[in-house]
Amino acid sequence: MDFFNSALGKNITFVRPAYFVISGFSGILNIKYYYVFLCFVYIVSVLGNTVVMAVICLDHNLRTAKYIAVFHLAFVDLIGSSALMPKLLDIFLFNHRYIPYNDCLTFLFFCYTCLSMQSFNLVALSYDRLIAIIFPLHYQVKVTHRFMLSLIAFFWAFVITVALIAVGLLTRLSFCESVVINSYFCDHGQIYRLACNDNTPNIIISGVLIALILWLPLAFIVLSYVCIGYALSKVATVQERHKAFKTCTAHLSLVAIYFIPILTTFSMASKIHPNARIINLSLTSVFPPMLNPIIYVLQTQEIKVSVKKILKLRKESKVKVKKVIIK
Repeated sequence: MDFFNSALGKNITFVRPAYFVISGFSGILNIKYYYVFLCFVYIVSVLGNTVVMAVICLDHNLRTAKYIAVFHLAFVDLIGSSALMPKLLDIFLFNHRYIPYNDCLTFLFFCYTCLSMQSFNLVALSYDRLIAIIFPLHYQVKVTHRFMLSLIAFFWAFVITVALIAVGLLTRLSFCESVVINSYFCDHGQIYRLACNDNTPNIIISGVLIALILWLPLAFIVLSYVCIGYALSKVATVQERHKAFKTCTAHLSLVAIYFIPILTTFSMASKIHPNARIINLSLTSVFPPMLNPIIYVLQTQEIKVSVKKILKLRKESKVKVKKVIIK
């Protein structure tokens, strides 16, 4: 972080607060019921994503490039929920609204990194579906385990780099007036708006981040499905089109759940009450990790078959144990 400060000159004095105050959800009636709901969402998220990861690990038939991306999505959802939810509940349920300066920046880094990786993971799954439908004969060659792992590693490196830049630029800001963050976590936009010195670089990087993490992945996903739709229009029978498109339904559901709420909230941010914005943004952060594993278990035939097979084997093993005990 010192690189950002030294580049601006050695004689600049920064006013850094000892802590920030997270004020989100304040003034909302019966908000404790919402905290109970968030606890429920977090428990379902942890259980659901753990189940998906366990099923993929236990079933050798799911050791494919596609399910590497599905496993990684569940992993990112799990660590993202664990980075945000326990701290969020600690802040508001137990009224620990004071968060040290360095802890706040660390909190921001992990939340933004996981949120960004969810977006890029949807890009990886979109690429998988694109190749599987348009180039089915070359799928095994083009989408290999090594390729998918390399793609995920590249996304991690990119996301960590841009998150470090965003956090690093915050360290050059002075906070000589308010330290109250009007959000439910250490929100990048809410923090740089509190600064009493020039925050132009932070405004620029905020716009760049929205473009790179939201609009660019969404544009790629939309373009990939335009290509998929064009390719399916050339398929001879309706049954073949339906069968091919059915393999995309789970992914399309994830894309809709992730992008539509967050882009709608951002586009209407200036028109809605601050408390409504905070509630909407918190829901867009916690809902996708909860719904993603449910959608994949219910809509993906391979995972449904695998879950049934694992449950059947477990039931048979219990029966065998009971027979041995009786004997």
